[in-house]
Amino acid sequence: MASYAKDPRCTAMAEALVPLLRRNCPEGAGGFGGSYQVNLDDEEAVGLGGVELIRAAMRKAARQLGWKVTTIGMIGTRHGTMVVVQDVREVPEEHQAVLNDAMNDRMRAALHKVWGDQGPAPVQRGSVALMTQEFRAAVATGSA
Repeated sequence: MASYAKDPRCTAMAEALVPLLRRNCPEGAGGFGGSYQVNLDDEEAVGLGGVELIRAAMRKAARQLGWKVTTIGMIGTRHGTMVVVQDVREVPEEHQAVLNDAMNDRMRAALHKVWGDQGPAPVQRGSVALMTQEFRAAVATGSA
């Protein structure tokens, strides 16, 4: 597999992603527990350099934040091209409660949607649709 670490497109994309990844960490969690997912049209992903370049940029950006990461990149899913990065570091005890609360909030929002509950949905910070929009804007700004 080719290395994208020094590819200028990867570097520019990673620089644009750092603030997005940082902002997606739960507030008060000390930068732990972040994750980021984008769903792009397959053609759009190819135009940005392909799934492996996008994945490499996400890894590079996450490592700049001190994350230990796992990444996923899949082409041709029912959502198009899906790329994910997740911080898998051991969470210190002082941040565990904040991360548990954030996970419970995400589950509550997901169940609200699945069950079709009436009334306002719980606030869901960092939906995939929002992350994808932010990613597109950041990458477009970074390449302009």
